[in-house]
Amino acid sequence: MICNDRVLTRLAALKTAPMAVLKAQWLELFDSAPPPFNRRHLEARLAYRLQELSHGGLAPATLRRLEVLGETFERSGNGEVSARAGLKPITGTRLVREWRGIEHAVTVTAEGFEWQGRPYRSLSAIARAITGTRWNGLVFFGLKNHRARLA
Repeated sequence: MICNDRVLTRLAALKTAPMAVLKAQWLELFDSAPPPFNRRHLEARLAYRLQELSHGGLAPATLRRLEVLGETFERSGNGEVSARAGLKPITGTRLVREWRGIEHAVTVTAEGFEWQGRPYRSLSAIARAITGTRWNGLVFFGLKNHRARLA
């Protein structure tokens, strides 16, 4: 673990350090050769690593969430990454959509969604209640582009 004062000093020095110094720090902190990226990338990654070593890495719950999200995505044959069905925004997120001059706000809950004080299991059910017709809820609220499949 690195001392906090030392971390702040090292973070401040990143902006003015020559590239050779940044590359040497990369080797020290990551125990591997620095990647051939630009200065801003090296500065950002070094700053994160310094803070990670000083304050600890991501919380176990965050790591689990990232793993779940990573598993939720799949790579198609053409190299594109897309979400599989069932990906839901993070609990507490507010989705806002204007429909025929009225703004509709939906809150993501642990169990599903809430609209106008009522719980719903899916965004599609809310979109149907708002419009009176069948909609893909992800498309209606702008979380998925229906044209992407057509291209």
